[in-house]
Amino acid sequence: MRGIPPVLLVPQAAPDAQLARVGNNAGLGIVYFGNEWFAENRTSSHHVARHLAGWSPLLYVDSPGMRAPVATGRDLRRVMLKLYQALRRPRQLRPGLWHCTVPQLPWRRLPGVERINRAFGAWAVRRAMRHAGIDAAMLWFVVPHPAFMLDAVPHALAIYYCIDDYAAHPGVDVDHIEACDAELTRRADHVFVAPPALLSAKQKVNPWTSFAPHGVDTELFAQAQAASTPVPAAAAALTGPVVGYFGLIAAWTDVELLVWLAQQRPRWSFLLVGHAAVDISMLTGLPNVHAVGAQPYESLPGWAKAFDVAVIPYRNNRQVRHANPLKLREYLATGKPVVSVSTPEVDRFGTVVRLADTRQSFLAEIEDALLEEGPALREQRMQAVQGMSWASRAQEAWQVAMQALERRNQVGNIDASAVPTKTAHNWPRS
Repeated sequence: MRGIPPVLLVPQAAPDAQLARVGNNAGLGIVYFGNEWFAENRTSSHHVARHLAGWSPLLYVDSPGMRAPVATGRDLRRVMLKLYQALRRPRQLRPGLWHCTVPQLPWRRLPGVERINRAFGAWAVRRAMRHAGIDAAMLWFVVPHPAFMLDAVPHALAIYYCIDDYAAHPGVDVDHIEACDAELTRRADHVFVAPPALLSAKQKVNPWTSFAPHGVDTELFAQAQAASTPVPAAAAALTGPVVGYFGLIAAWTDVELLVWLAQQRPRWSFLLVGHAAVDISMLTGLPNVHAVGAQPYESLPGWAKAFDVAVIPYRNNRQVRHANPLKLREYLATGKPVVSVSTPEVDRFGTVVRLADTRQSFLAEIEDALLEEGPALREQRMQAVQGMSWASRAQEAWQVAMQALERRNQVGNIDASAVPTKTAHNWPRS
């Protein structure tokens, strides 16, 4: 098992002042640029924002436009929906949490597009801030392409919460995304990095950079072991050992590996739960493969309850090597055996995850997992992620953000009246 990158240490009992909610009286709130809030899958972008909204008014800004849409009905419908949403006033999802959409035109190489993006984006965000009662912004970037907001929106603090190597995603303007990522890394008051493989390079650029591993909703996914949790009918009807996968099926998913596995073991059932963003007809054409599409996040424990083994069948490419797959911790929280390809982040859990680097070894690890499963191994997997709740991850991030805010105040960058009182701690830089 590889060494674990340093993690920010959080006191067991943080002072009340440090975790106090930043009220609207101060006019200070988070403007959070993230993945689509109503997307089919939940990402760390959503989980962290939901908890941060407990400590500060938070405006969640959907930021589509990282990749150019293709001529499919789904993409065209999304474009029209985003344009409609961009003209609406922000919606209050719950007390302290607001939502708006600020799309960017992805055709940045065309004359005038970048200027339009900047002008419309700045106007839309400022309008949404007024509706949310946010006078002073803490800019919080989970996606890199709205980096221009650093200059477009006056702010008390800038946080870059890097959860992925977005420049390695298919269909994006690599040069533009890399430039945005570099700018945020350089200019942010603090940089959180989820993928371990990206940590060292970012620390060389910005010393205020730290490892921020993903969390997991342990209580939710532990329901996969509860007798009272119902298994959906489509899963309950499956026969033979069930090899399961939940999450987005995308360009980084090794569809050919899944096809080969299903062909090698025709008496096994392969259950795929999630939206398919790529063609999987070669999979769905097999009689023992069952793709049920995207399902509500809260229902995933019921689907996972039907799994005999959970798998992470990813390709070996830059994006995967730099990834921090959220489903890894969710699988472990269900207690189910996990077989995965080897990546820097997955390798950190090598004592509780079966690793494979070839088709043959992937199949062999699944077979061994089916034979060796038992209560002790199940408990070991669940314990491996027991202390990794999203609440604790968000608390760590919030405390460090308050440290950065105080640091800026001390050097005279912002008005002291906008800074909530807190007790200082000597936080490590890594």
